[in-house]
Amino acid sequence: MRVLPYGARAAMVDFDDPSEVLGLQASLEQDPPDGVVELVPAARTLLIRFDPGRTHHDRLAGDVLDRSTVDVAPRESAEIVVPVRYDGPDLADVAAAAGLSMEAVVRRHEDGTYVSAFCGFAPGFAYLTGLDPALHLPRRTSPRTRVPAGSVAIAGEYTAVYPNASPGGWQLIGRTTLPVWDVDREPPNLLAPGTRIRFTS
Repeated sequence: MRVLPYGARAAMVDFDDPSEVLGLQASLEQDPPDGVVELVPAARTLLIRFDPGRTHHDRLAGDVLDRSTVDVAPRESAEIVVPVRYDGPDLADVAAAAGLSMEAVVRRHEDGTYVSAFCGFAPGFAYLTGLDPALHLPRRTSPRTRVPAGSVAIAGEYTAVYPNASPGGWQLIGRTTLPVWDVDREPPNLLAPGTRIRFTS
């Protein structure tokens, strides 16, 4: 774990193991150092924004490096069940690339226990960890100019639900009618970092 300056008001914590990100975030949320104003998790980093009138980089770095990333469990959250119609246009290609039947792809995707690791790319686009290693496949060689909202997709070690229609290069295996991003809901993001998710046909 490395703590690097990120301007005058933030520090970037860099991890070798992406599973440590949510552990440190949970520790900082449960016992926040003085002056911390925002935590922004990503795949292998945690951005910590702070008030320079109340703390400084060296003090914050010392606090962070003294913490364990495994002794504090991420906050408990209700499990979100995402209903899926597994009829995505890439399902057959995913099955062929994985050496599985389409039914086996669906079963393995449904059997996963997922956690929202971080959000990026678009508002409400949550990168979900826990995908079966047999389904770790690259993005499409040719991205689509428009992916429908609610598309359930996989790419690399992650699975996701497209919150809105947008361009995208992930492998589309299904779709859901569950709105994962709704600006009229509080909070608007259904799959915030730390949320547990399960997919079901």
